[in-house]
Amino acid sequence: MGQSKVEYLVSLAVALFLVSGLGAARAEDGNAMNGKKHFRQCGVCHSLEKGKTKVGPSLAGLFGRPAASVAGYRYSSSLAEAGEKGLVWDEEQVFAYLGDPTAFLKRYLDRRQVKNKMKNKFKKEAFRRDVIAYLRKAAR
Repeated sequence: MGQSKVEYLVSLAVALFLVSGLGAARAEDGNAMNGKKHFRQCGVCHSLEKGKTKVGPSLAGLFGRPAASVAGYRYSSSLAEAGEKGLVWDEEQVFAYLGDPTAFLKRYLDRRQVKNKMKNKFKKEAFRRDVIAYLRKAAR
C-alpha cells in the first residue's frame, strides 16, 4: 500500500528539515554573551582549562572529542560505554545531553537504565544554545 499525498509531503518536509540542519543546535543560534553568564552554573563543576578537572571533567577541547576521554577523570560506566560505542561531542549531541543527560544516555545506549553523574537538566533550549555558543569560543 502506498503513502497518501499528505503522508508523502509530511515525510518530505521532515526529511528536508533534518537534512538542512535546521533542527540541529548550532553555535550561531545562540548568544555567547548570555552563554558566558549561564556557564556559571556549569563552572561550579567544570573547568575550561585543559587538564583541570573539578567535580566534572574539563570542557576544554570539548567539540570533536570522544565522550569519556579526559585523562584522569573517572566517568560513569554508561558515559564510558557511550564513548566506546563512538559518541563524539558535537553541538547537536551536547544540546541533547544538556536537556536531560540520563535520557540522552538511555537513548544513545538503547537501555532502560544507565548510570550518569550529571544530574542537572537544562530544559530551556535558548539556554543550551547560548551555552554551546559560549563553549565554541571559550572551550578551545
